[in-house]
Amino acid sequence: MAESENIVVETAEKIFSDLADAQTINHDKKGEWKAPLWQALTEAGLPLAWVPEDCGGSGASLAEGFAVLSAAGRHAIAVPLAETMLAGWLLAQAKISSPAGEMTVIPAAPKDRITVGADGTLSGRARSVPFAKAAKHFAVLAGNSIALVDASKCRIEAGIGLGGDNSDIVVLDKVEPTATKPAPKGFDQTQLMLMGGVVRSLQIAGALEAMLDISVRYSNERVAFEKKISKFQAVQHNLAKLAGESAAALAAATSAADAIANAKSFDDAVFLEAASAKIRCSEAAEKGGGIAHQVHGAIGFTIEHILHRFSLRALAWRDDFGSESYWAVELGKMVANRGADELWPLVASR
Repeated sequence: MAESENIVVETAEKIFSDLADAQTINHDKKGEWKAPLWQALTEAGLPLAWVPEDCGGSGASLAEGFAVLSAAGRHAIAVPLAETMLAGWLLAQAKISSPAGEMTVIPAAPKDRITVGADGTLSGRARSVPFAKAAKHFAVLAGNSIALVDASKCRIEAGIGLGGDNSDIVVLDKVEPTATKPAPKGFDQTQLMLMGGVVRSLQIAGALEAMLDISVRYSNERVAFEKKISKFQAVQHNLAKLAGESAAALAAATSAADAIANAKSFDDAVFLEAASAKIRCSEAAEKGGGIAHQVHGAIGFTIEHILHRFSLRALAWRDDFGSESYWAVELGKMVANRGADELWPLVASR
């Protein structure tokens, strides 16, 4: 990791540690922790990390931003940091300046489409849009155009995801965008979904790291039958499996992030890395979350326990920007289209 990446991640980690402690948040039923956290993130320039300075952002590299998102996953951050970073990245593709405040991207599902009318207005319906209710602006990919939209001009049907965060339906009915520019040549919705999928993969991997740490710590504190439960072979076996799932998710997610950060375009190699990461991390979220709760026993199932902040969000993140099954099908299609002779050289090159 470069020195600049260290500085950016250390800044993010300090903010998360100081203002997003899981236990403190669990006891704050009014959500008063959100405003100070968002203010600190904004002052550090993290929400617009992927936006060039000439477009109103911090101009951080993709690698630096990915490292921040991994840290955000380790703290189960429940503010639209990842969504605003992704929205800023999308707007930057068309050289549209990013406004201040929370943002999110539309669409957030592979099969949803937003269209541009002859008069330049936008229409369509986007499901499961993360933090749409909290966003002040939307970064919208509509066909071959990228647009900035004032959230107040859209109809939002509020919803709650598995992790307890907003996952809303956004309806655009001939909405006039604040700004619209053509997307770069070759840029399409698949690339947005791949980028979003890697973002979620990093967050899942981070959450699994936290779940492993919490579970190991608990097993060394909990005493049953006059000895720590970490001494029982069955518990050791489960913790080893959880460590394996966490390591696999982290390897897949960071490899995909590295591929995107160093690629000149979203080619087949990036597709392979990103799709595989979302599939493997989604699988790890299910298996790892279950193991973590097993280790904790009954106490882990109480809603007051911090483990839920990580396990439920990891499970919820599986479905954003294409589910595990969706990417498995798409990856299968790519392999079939390339043919058997080209599969091994592609895999071996990674």
